[in-house]
Amino acid sequence: MHTDFFVSGNIIDLQHREIFQGTVHVSNGRISKIVREATDSSRYILPGFVDAHVHVESSMLVPCEFARLAVPHGTVATISDPHEIGNVLGVKGVEYMIENGKKVPFKFYFGAPSCVPATPFETAGAEITAADIEKLFQREEIKYLAEMMNWPGVLQRDPVVMEKIELARKYGKAVDGHAPGLRGEQAAQYASAGITTDHECFTAEEALDKLAVGMKILIREGSAAKNFEALIPLLPEHHHNIMFCSDDKHPDNLVEGHINLLVKRALAKGNDLFHLLQAACVNPVEHYKLEVGLLREGDAADFILIDNPENFNVLATYINGELVAENGVSKIAFTPSEAINNFNTEPKQAQQFAIPAEEAGKIRVIEAYDGQLITKQVWAAPRVENGFILSDVAQDVLKITVVNRYQNAEPAVAFIKNVGLKEGAIASSVGHDSHNIIAVGVDDESIARAVNLIIAAKGGVAAVGRGQEQLLPLPVAGIMSAEDGYKVAEAYAAIDRLSKEMGSTLASPFMTLSFMALLVIPSLKLSDKGLFDGDTFQFVPVVERV
Repeated sequence: MHTDFFVSGNIIDLQHREIFQGTVHVSNGRISKIVREATDSSRYILPGFVDAHVHVESSMLVPCEFARLAVPHGTVATISDPHEIGNVLGVKGVEYMIENGKKVPFKFYFGAPSCVPATPFETAGAEITAADIEKLFQREEIKYLAEMMNWPGVLQRDPVVMEKIELARKYGKAVDGHAPGLRGEQAAQYASAGITTDHECFTAEEALDKLAVGMKILIREGSAAKNFEALIPLLPEHHHNIMFCSDDKHPDNLVEGHINLLVKRALAKGNDLFHLLQAACVNPVEHYKLEVGLLREGDAADFILIDNPENFNVLATYINGELVAENGVSKIAFTPSEAINNFNTEPKQAQQFAIPAEEAGKIRVIEAYDGQLITKQVWAAPRVENGFILSDVAQDVLKITVVNRYQNAEPAVAFIKNVGLKEGAIASSVGHDSHNIIAVGVDDESIARAVNLIIAAKGGVAAVGRGQEQLLPLPVAGIMSAEDGYKVAEAYAAIDRLSKEMGSTLASPFMTLSFMALLVIPSLKLSDKGLFDGDTFQFVPVVERV
């Protein structure tokens, strides 16, 4: 039920790049008029923030709970790629996200997943075909073709890939990109296929190449991938073609802040307020053709109040004229959600994670980087005992495994560096993109125990060590909880703390872990089918005989 009301303060007018005192009048969820007049209020009124690319599933929360946690930070809408649940449940999963998001006053806009499964080199739970995408495009909630991760297929003009892009063109939808490391002529070739954005730039030089060929660049700062510092210098010159996104945001980080934190950081660096708000508010709305208000007469009443542009503390958030958050407290009530899933594998034995040391050799090791999705391939001398290659805590070379969660199969086992565990194991069924179980540990028994906790719960994150076993169940598709988002954040934070007490040196161990099976990001990753070289797109042996 809509009520008529008005809000007074300093109005930040992004259309005319000015700030003036006045009053915003709201009627039936829309801005009926904006009046210039003196006011005794010192607060500021501006459009709400839009996360230009996020996988809601990575918050481990269903959409209605994600919204509860996001609105206190001034977020009014998201451009959400549901390919995580798509990889588990197909179109049924995408439809679940759409319908769940409708339970709350928040503006979720979804994409049609373009790469499900992400690659043929892993086991996913479902497939989303071109025909499925065409049906999804006929839904008003689907605004774009979600990130085209198969960049080799784009460069080679693969017929299946191009069919999906052509469908987007047919229905007037934007096409999101995903092309880490592409430069120069390859970037131009990728963009010329009709791809309009990229959120995977690691350097300003890479972003400039893509801007030069007409792509819009999303500055990403999530729980694992952090590219803000590298890319924010581009804002002054390219603010009309820059957006902000989180990509992946764990629940404890979402409690702390969202797009508002990027705005505050960029302001602290001396960036122009209007340039920043162009990126944080205007560009996503215009690029994706969203029904989100930008504080103009006739617009939907989607706006926020802040104390001042120096501190940028969000005081209130309105969506369609409804007060959804005030003074840091969400006014969106908890809403029960059903759980749907696709999880079918039996418990594993410790010996299934053993690697025989049949001949002398060296081992390929995934070198993980804190705050990055990319990895490096390095070599190590194996630690061998009783004919088996073991984790080497002294060298921080630990076992990593990916376990097929859709059917019974032998685990894939390899080695990883820079996780830092000194004891026990951590495991998660949030493993991009197919969401098989992924675990790292110092011994086979701990790995098996952590994996089996997740199998018993049909999804979750777990830590085993220091005499403890902690589990956060994720029964919705094995990647989300339907419980109260704030309680989920507390439970996740406790498991995160335990993993660090066990020795992990990563800022976000479980988020980094979740990307170690993401084959479309180079260089070396692990799928349920084996160790995979993301540069050559082929499997490679763990042990190289000498």
